[in-house]
Amino acid sequence: MVFLSRIYTKSGDQGETGLGDGTRVAKDHPRVAAYGGVDELNAVLGLFLAHAPAGEHGELVRDIQNDLFDVGADLCVPEKAEPGPHPPLRVTAGQVTRLEAAIDRLNERLTPLRSFVLPGGSVAAAWCHLARTVCRRAERDAVTLGREETINPQVVIYLNRLSDLLFVLARVLNDDGKGDVLWVPGKTSTMMKEEG
Repeated sequence: MVFLSRIYTKSGDQGETGLGDGTRVAKDHPRVAAYGGVDELNAVLGLFLAHAPAGEHGELVRDIQNDLFDVGADLCVPEKAEPGPHPPLRVTAGQVTRLEAAIDRLNERLTPLRSFVLPGGSVAAAWCHLARTVCRRAERDAVTLGREETINPQVVIYLNRLSDLLFVLARVLNDDGKGDVLWVPGKTSTMMKEEG
């Protein structure tokens, strides 16, 4: 249970913060960077929900936001050989499976791509693309942490799958891919040759 009565504690004024198990680490520790990236991703999804038209995808994204708190809670409590009396919250394979089912359901509406998609299109799709890139960074931060310390492998899998889902959702929000802006390789270099 979470209970917050005070917002500032001054305990981090010297550049350290407390992990979920009470351990103190520097605020730029890879573990803090990893769950900080997840928090940033969650904030971008909040902006997406604020700008996206109300519709069928709102509940999916709100569930993902809830999952991201689970991911952050998982990352904020280091793995220990001896679990304590209260086992920490860990991301599960079932949460990943739910993302995969959503990807499959959404992707059925789309035609296969013949080029990469430029981030943009509708406002909602653009926010989705931004969330996707922040998700990829959070995934990289989790991988970096995993090289130094043991982490739950489901965290990286979840973030990897989530970035795929955000890409597919961005296409859906671009009129099921009809409004996608496609990459044209060498487009401006060809134009410059023709003008020169």
